[in-house]
Amino acid sequence: MKEGHVDVITMGCSKNLVDSESLIRMFEKDGYKCTHDPKRVSGEVVVVNTCGFIEDAKQESIDMILELAKAKEEGKIGQLYVMGCLSERYRKELEEEIPQVDKYYGKFDFKNLIKDLGPCRKRPSTSSPCRTTPRHYAYLKISEGCDRHCAYCAIPIITGKHVSRPEAEILNEVRELVANGVKEFQIIAQELTYYGVDIDGKRHIAELIDHIAGIEGVEWIRLHYAYPNQFPLDLLDVINKRDNVCKYLDIALQHVSDNMLERMHRHVSKKETLELIHEIRRRVPGITLRTTLMVGFPGETEDDFKQLMDFVREERFERMGAFAYSEEDGTYSAKHYNDDVPEEVKQARLDKIMAIQQQISTEIEAAKVGTTLKVIVDRKEGDYYICRSECSSPEVDPEVLVKADGKRLQTGSFHDVHIYDSDEFDLYGEVVK
Repeated sequence: MKEGHVDVITMGCSKNLVDSESLIRMFEKDGYKCTHDPKRVSGEVVVVNTCGFIEDAKQESIDMILELAKAKEEGKIGQLYVMGCLSERYRKELEEEIPQVDKYYGKFDFKNLIKDLGPCRKRPSTSSPCRTTPRHYAYLKISEGCDRHCAYCAIPIITGKHVSRPEAEILNEVRELVANGVKEFQIIAQELTYYGVDIDGKRHIAELIDHIAGIEGVEWIRLHYAYPNQFPLDLLDVINKRDNVCKYLDIALQHVSDNMLERMHRHVSKKETLELIHEIRRRVPGITLRTTLMVGFPGETEDDFKQLMDFVREERFERMGAFAYSEEDGTYSAKHYNDDVPEEVKQARLDKIMAIQQQISTEIEAAKVGTTLKVIVDRKEGDYYICRSECSSPEVDPEVLVKADGKRLQTGSFHDVHIYDSDEFDLYGEVVK
């Protein structure tokens, strides 16, 4: 067990990474040495930042807590703390079921952990600050919570109403991160396009992104988790105008049939969805659209699913993920709908929709062979440098592999790369001299 050492483990989404980084900075200020997602957990203090969004994610978090509780009993780690969405929602149940945890914190009171522990008694040797991401990119959370009440979603129950961070605070954080070497910003929120509504009733996301783009040293900005209802079209003008705002938009659509959209409480129609997609592509030529779809929602008919498959075939999203509906405690659908689509039907539909998308994605990536892309170097693995173009977010999207061949490319550096081959998932290129 390492004295004065804190291991922080993050489960779930990138919004949790932001909270983990905030906690790590506070620990380091108090003299602790921190490690994020270590290969071997051995800290005097271990903190698990949990996810409580869907059943699989909840189970993954619970399994991690149980594993660490056992490690604590065996003396392999010291104190064990749990924070995040799962404990925000199920703190009482967790305290009863897994009492080996020293204390549970929620989504918003985790900063009290620092007060409860106090400064590090035995300060370890100084080292560089711990980051949850590579030094050259960061996730920037611009708001918390959500005012949308989609029938299936527990996020508003966990996080509460939408609260926008003050613009000045966000811009100061960007400047500080740039000064520390960050070049690429993944802008995230539960509902990105709602930014500012809680402040003065107006959407200010376009203005905010424009101001971030104007900060010297910001090389790339990528936008995550937009909502189709009342989408602020002036944001598209900023994407098109600013060279350092990636032509990339993550907009979760969930479904396309009017029956499903109404039952899901999405407040948007099939017609409006199609018009928005076409308007986005018209205003920002060459944009990469990422979306998420859901299959097996209560009441989904064969016709609903057929419409969804036709939608995927026709719109040809550059990036797409899908998941099967799972009932979440306290949501509208859990209270008012029967989970009437059999699990085997959900899985079959999920497999079908992903097979369609895989073929589309393969064709879209293959069409890039012969082009030259600007890429950023993320890391070196074996004989290749692993890079990304503006069309790809970290962790989830296809990458560009560049053969090392004795070349030395610095992590976080940008290069023009000629694409000479592709496979089902990635592109292969060589640096243009």
